[in-house]
Amino acid sequence: MKHFTLETDSDGIALVTFDSPGRSMNVLSGEVMDELSEITTKISSDDAIKGAVITSGKQGSFCAGADLSELGGGMADLASLPEDEAKQKLFDIAFRLNATLRALETCGKPVAAAINGIALGGGFEVTLACHYRVMADHPKAKLGLPEAMVGVLPGGGGTQRLPRLIGVMNAAPVMLQGKQLDGATAKMQGAIHEVAPLDQIVTKAKELVKADPMGAKQPWDQDKFRIPGGAVYSPGGMQVFGAASPMLRKETYGNYPAQRYILSCVYEGLQVPIDAGLRIESRYFTKLLMRPESRNMIRSIFLSKQALDKGQGRPAGQKGEDVKRIAVIGAGFMGAGIATVSAQAGIEVVLIDVDQAGADKGKQHAVDYFAKGVKRGKLSEEKATKLADLITPTADYSLLKDVDLVVEAVFENSELKHKITKMAEEHMPEDAIFGSNTSTIPITSLAEASSRPEQFVGIHFFSPVEKMMLVEIIHGEKTGDRALSRAVDFVTKIKKTPIIVSDTRGFYCNRCVMRFAEQGMAMLSEGYAPALIENGARMAGMPMGPMELMDMTAIDLGWKIQQQTKKDLGDAYVPSKSDPIIDTMYELGRYGQKTKKGFYDYGEGREKSLWPELDQFALDGVLEDQPSVQLIKERILFAQAIEAARTMEEGVVKDPREADVGSILAWGFAPYTGGVLSYIDTIGAKKFVARADQLAADFGKPFEVPALLRDMASKGETFYGRFGGETKAA
Repeated sequence: MKHFTLETDSDGIALVTFDSPGRSMNVLSGEVMDELSEITTKISSDDAIKGAVITSGKQGSFCAGADLSELGGGMADLASLPEDEAKQKLFDIAFRLNATLRALETCGKPVAAAINGIALGGGFEVTLACHYRVMADHPKAKLGLPEAMVGVLPGGGGTQRLPRLIGVMNAAPVMLQGKQLDGATAKMQGAIHEVAPLDQIVTKAKELVKADPMGAKQPWDQDKFRIPGGAVYSPGGMQVFGAASPMLRKETYGNYPAQRYILSCVYEGLQVPIDAGLRIESRYFTKLLMRPESRNMIRSIFLSKQALDKGQGRPAGQKGEDVKRIAVIGAGFMGAGIATVSAQAGIEVVLIDVDQAGADKGKQHAVDYFAKGVKRGKLSEEKATKLADLITPTADYSLLKDVDLVVEAVFENSELKHKITKMAEEHMPEDAIFGSNTSTIPITSLAEASSRPEQFVGIHFFSPVEKMMLVEIIHGEKTGDRALSRAVDFVTKIKKTPIIVSDTRGFYCNRCVMRFAEQGMAMLSEGYAPALIENGARMAGMPMGPMELMDMTAIDLGWKIQQQTKKDLGDAYVPSKSDPIIDTMYELGRYGQKTKKGFYDYGEGREKSLWPELDQFALDGVLEDQPSVQLIKERILFAQAIEAARTMEEGVVKDPREADVGSILAWGFAPYTGGVLSYIDTIGAKKFVARADQLAADFGKPFEVPALLRDMASKGETFYGRFGGETKAA
């Protein structure tokens, strides 16, 4: 066998080791399921085998789940089939794992799982199909069902076995929110039988197999089985399910079918025997994958992101290089964050500020961040100290003499950035790359201060750096391919997702997110109720309302960007409905979260409420008849999508994958859509343009579609069809 080895000891216990060659983690591919089926048959039929223990040969990992790249490729192949035929084929694919795992747990012999590390998705489901589970007492050992986070549901019995083991209330956060269980929690809830030191888990698992207290039968196959917490129509069960649906609606606004279907799987499946429950799960899995939301989420959040994380946006002909030592100039909140994530990735960092005190303060940010990791049990004190020691705070530019890359992270001011560039290039190695972390100023104009513009590139981080997973790499007019490639090396090493975009004011992400903020301000000025605007945005799928977003990113920063843009564009600058609102907020010192007053007033902890005086911005007073939520949702999503389409027309973004992944990771564009361009493709260009034209007639320029989109509508094209970007299995 390619993926498994099987060794039987003197007691007749087979040790089955899952170790796929050429992979850092095991995944459940079609080949793996074939072999797992063979192993199940051998365990069942070979009289010399009295029981089995399944473990992994990968350090720190049992199994990371299903091979979604294979699933994504399969979905593309099914697209050409008639709907009924596609559904049946998809059901057969979905039910295959369920049938295999059901055969394992009914093979008549005891089977245990020795879980050495993470067991997620299908990996966790394999262990749930074992009669006994022993988990390593190790920080990397986690159990979880994260499928809903990428638009699917657990399809290997997870929705049926986990609630039967630990009850619906305990299982719900695991299935619906992707919550992971450590060993202690899993044992307390009943998901596993024992926690043991890593080097003892196989021994403990064999002991359970030999003792076999359950008689090689799962709890749900035993007589008089009762679901922990109560069956669906018990008082306990009704209490859980009575609250589950409205709570789910509150959290998702009905945008995520995966969570709804998971709840349906559990509700329906727990009322019938396990075999019927497994078929119910497979039917919902099939139904879910036939929906565009799921296909889009799998493509963008998993397949496309994975491709970009591996550096597939790198210019052709360029090879990856290791980034070992960098400099970050500017030790403020952004620069300190960049230094922190770089040190976390094992990169030596020279952190430069105007004076030593400023540089030291920047390093302290990293020290405090790593200390939190120690407190949460994610880092040892020794490791935290080693990471912090990688950062050298200084005001001395001569320390740039041996860096691979410089990241400038000073204020959004062209003159200051020009000055920093010249100071840095006096000391940088000849082959080092200079990257500017600007959020709006065109890279080409900043590169005018450089004596080597081919080595000058934009590296745009998002705040807070430690949490935000996207980095825009900006190609200036003279930026060379090696500079782009080197930036990709750096971004992937610090475990962020890079997208490469061409130079323009605001680049890609800020251009689009500004349309979101501007629509919020426009609706405010038109008399829409502030609470309706904010809640309408959340109902559209945005993580927060436009006013909350502006408070978080700092209103004074927005004002400074506005002033710089006015200065740069001169007479060409066209004011928007946002300008007078931002001016007033700035004059009032209402800068947002950092000053505890902005569009919201902030109390203790997370307490906040909309500023009661926002009505002053309604030019003709607050409307007596407020608009529908649907209109608010359309205005917010269409404005952003139209701008994204415009960036494709202008060549700012060339790959739909980068546009979609960037929109989700950078500013949280409704993840259920699969991203801005997937949103248009799903609606259909013709239908989208027709509705945009109606919105343009009512609300003006933000809804005027670019010629590219109108051309696509006339030809019935999609962005992924016209520009490519589909990611299939290799």
